Amino acid sequence: MNKFSANHIAIPTILKVEPHALDNIGVYLRDCDFKKVVIYFGNGLIDMFGYKVLDALREAGIEVLTYCELDTVNIDDIIDLAFGLPSSTQAVIGLGGGKVIDAAKYIGFLRKLPFISVPTSSSSDGFSSASASLIVNGRRNSVPARLAYGIIADTSVIKSAPEKFIYSGIGDMVSKITALYDWKFEEAHGAAQVNDFALMIAKKAVNSFVRTPFQSIHDDLFLKELLDSLAMSGIANEIAGNSAPTSGSEHLISHALDKLQKTPQLHGIQVGVATYLMSLVQSHRYQRVNTVFTQTGFWDYAATLDLNVDDYLKAIDLSPSIKPFRHTYLHEEQYRTLAKKILMEDEALKTVFHL
Repeated sequence: MNKFSANHIAIPTILKVEPHALDNIGVYLRDCDFKKVVIYFGNGLIDMFGYKVLDALREAGIEVLTYCELDTVNIDDIIDLAFGLPSSTQAVIGLGGGKVIDAAKYIGFLRKLPFISVPTSSSSDGFSSASASLIVNGRRNSVPARLAYGIIADTSVIKSAPEKFIYSGIGDMVSKITALYDWKFEEAHGAAQVNDFALMIAKKAVNSFVRTPFQSIHDDLFLKELLDSLAMSGIANEIAGNSAPTSGSEHLISHALDKLQKTPQLHGIQVGVATYLMSLVQSHRYQRVNTVFTQTGFWDYAATLDLNVDDYLKAIDLSPSIKPFRHTYLHEEQYRTLAKKILMEDEALKTVFHL
């Protein structure tokens, strides 16, 4: 390829974010000529959604070669499953939350098969990303995978999920504000090259979401906008070739918390709290972040969780070691010092941490 060649990126062939999408999953897959698939369900989801999905696929003439519930993200288990697939498998479907989506995504990646992402909650952008969070040698790591061939999100299912998953998705989506600012900060320090198109996609995604009018976080429009924006985030990463458009210093704090705590909170909750903190450190759009978190009830929910401020202080110091090759605000000592000062003094954060 010469330097004037255009870049080629993957985008989902199927993107359905609508009420009752599960009823039509067979039609969507049949239209793409899939005839033989395997399905992995999250824990307890066969009884909740499995038979509806199996019926919809059968009615569309699609054979389910095997299906089961899956509750592991251990890479060794996933490798065994991947290479035990029937040879006639044409697509791998993952239906559920983050665990089963990551596992099924990686199985598809290993076998070079299309992966169909069917999230049952809006807790993060993992359903649309080209990486998987797996246990490798006893520790959670992000490993490369591929963008989903199809994303089928049933908003009537998403709406019925516990509210904590919606709050988590809100936190993860709003984090693109600080992540993008970190990315530009890295470029200014010669540590990264910003892809302007990826920047535009991620910025449009978060701006569209934070400006969505709503009466309730259960509104169909609000949930569709959240899921659409999370899906766009995955495409921004695909364009950039890395997670920089959607993951900055706020994600480093969350990853550090995962290492420090026995039982971490949902990813998007940790990321959301860290996003507000980093928006103050960056002095960038912190009023918008605070408004979204106040109006959606994110702050009210976070205040019920008994978050430990000492864990966050330690996570700030640990964060540069999570991705030492990057250069976010938290990779500089002056900004880590400022972050710890703000953490203890900001009024909104005092309420969350009960200081």
